[in-house]
Amino acid sequence: MALMIQAGLGLDPWDVFHQGLSKLTGLRFGVIVILVGVAVLLLWIPLRQRPGIGTISNAIVVGLVVDPAVALLPTPRAVAAQWAFLIGGIVLNGIATGLYIGARLGPGPRDGLMTGYVARSGRSIRLVRTTIEVTVLTAGFLLGGQVGWATLLYAVSIGPLAHVFIPLFSVRSPAVAPAPAEPLAA
Repeated sequence: MALMIQAGLGLDPWDVFHQGLSKLTGLRFGVIVILVGVAVLLLWIPLRQRPGIGTISNAIVVGLVVDPAVALLPTPRAVAAQWAFLIGGIVLNGIATGLYIGARLGPGPRDGLMTGYVARSGRSIRLVRTTIEVTVLTAGFLLGGQVGWATLLYAVSIGPLAHVFIPLFSVRSPAVAPAPAEPLAA
């Protein structure tokens, strides 16, 4: 998230929404990330999603870490460096999504919408995630969030990346070992 913010080429769709709300309310970006995460959890109720420790951690940690991370990262001036930050941010977000959803400790609030809709509709991760991204992008744009090439690239690539990385990093249930054979009586 911080890499994409510092790239200055546009934000991911959820962050366009967060930024628009931040401009509207005057609250810090990280605070908005946490508040939106909590609000999104309410949308889980009809999807019958269950939060886990990963859900709560994601909702709080991302919001707390984004402001300091943005403060620590340089703002690249060269176009190549901006695009490196952008591509790095998108790919790392895809990997992170696969890792924390794959750990089965509960998806983050926003990703729980995706996993809930996928489970209820039977549609692909790619389609559901892309639809959610376009929806929040539109709302964020209307609220005044920054849209750029990064926004479009993220919106069309995070669904396919999640589609690849979630199964790749998913913890598999251990196979049930057969019971040991009884020793033969002599």
